[in-house]
Amino acid sequence: MPQLAQRVGRAKPSAIMVIAEKAKQLKAAGRDIISFSIGVPNFLPGEHVYAAAREALSHDSGQYGSNRGADVLLDAFLQHIGALGFSGYGRMNLSIGIGAKQVLYNLAEALLDEGDEICFAAPYWTTYHDIADIVGARSHVLHCGPEQNYKLTPAQLDAALARRPKVFLFNNPSNPTGMVYSGEEIAALAEVLVRHPETWIVTDDIYNSMVFDGIGYHNFVFARPELRQRLVFVDSLSKTYGMPGWRVGLVAGPEPVAKALTTLNSNHITSLPEVISAAAVAALAGPQEVPQARCLEFAGKRDIVVAALSAIPGVVCPRPQGAFYAFPDVSVAFGRSHHGVRIGNDVDFCAALLDATGVACVPGSAFGEPRAMRISYTCPTAQLRPGLDRIAGFFAELT
Repeated sequence: MPQLAQRVGRAKPSAIMVIAEKAKQLKAAGRDIISFSIGVPNFLPGEHVYAAAREALSHDSGQYGSNRGADVLLDAFLQHIGALGFSGYGRMNLSIGIGAKQVLYNLAEALLDEGDEICFAAPYWTTYHDIADIVGARSHVLHCGPEQNYKLTPAQLDAALARRPKVFLFNNPSNPTGMVYSGEEIAALAEVLVRHPETWIVTDDIYNSMVFDGIGYHNFVFARPELRQRLVFVDSLSKTYGMPGWRVGLVAGPEPVAKALTTLNSNHITSLPEVISAAAVAALAGPQEVPQARCLEFAGKRDIVVAALSAIPGVVCPRPQGAFYAFPDVSVAFGRSHHGVRIGNDVDFCAALLDATGVACVPGSAFGEPRAMRISYTCPTAQLRPGLDRIAGFFAELT
């Protein structure tokens, strides 16, 4: 039999989906499962989004769309990023994708040759490392532990960029930690970036509208506008608008990058379907009450989660200020046992937690931080406290 391409051997199943699938199987078998594993917002968009989709269906042309994206969608995205604080962008600076994940993969194909280096902070979203492996790039991971609130420092960034990586990939707010960089922190990192002009900057900021405590969303180009010539901003409708299954990713950046992504689209996805584009326009340009209300709801859930985790002796949980994740350091459990089950690391911990209590969390090693686990607190509110109580009870039973 002929052999598969070598790059396929570098592709790995998502660790997040492996845990989610196991939890799903246990639930189907009759177990009482509370899932804190998968990062879906668990709410639906406003009715105006569905109305726009139905209207588009009633006038469907059945034709291919634009490789770059429908003009009306690009204009809605320009309006959206303008409200965030981006200025000076036009349609030629934009492109679309089948979700932010596909946009990031396209960016890897467009910016990285085999053997090039890409650097990013850990904890990181699992797909960063996986995409780099698939395209044959070398990942340089900058470890940012709980002792520094999971945030990258200017000194760390300066040392990393001295290696002249082709791409610096930055995530704010963060998945998996929920941490958000303040305007001052972004400005300090931007000063470092200005000193290293050889590196592309990709900001994966799909949680930009899900920020708590009045801290606001900030980007490097707000602090140093000259970085716009080599900075690419990635966004998505999945989290903000409760539309992960609609698969809409968007990107704004220098014209040559947007053109390259559009060319890649012409060779695989072609375009977004008309109905999806219409729904995306309605989400971006229509009433914002639903995402605003959900942001407030997630901030309240964050408070419940952090209070519960901080009450567990030995557990350290830096306070997240965005997205819908908490990332507690649970290493106090390592070397101990739960009803005879030895816990040596984060994978053991999450497996024992799921088997004993029915609570599904993702091991931190999937995100490059093996002392921790990720909690996605998008579950129904009625499940939140019982799930946290089960985690606390699990810790109390360790010997």
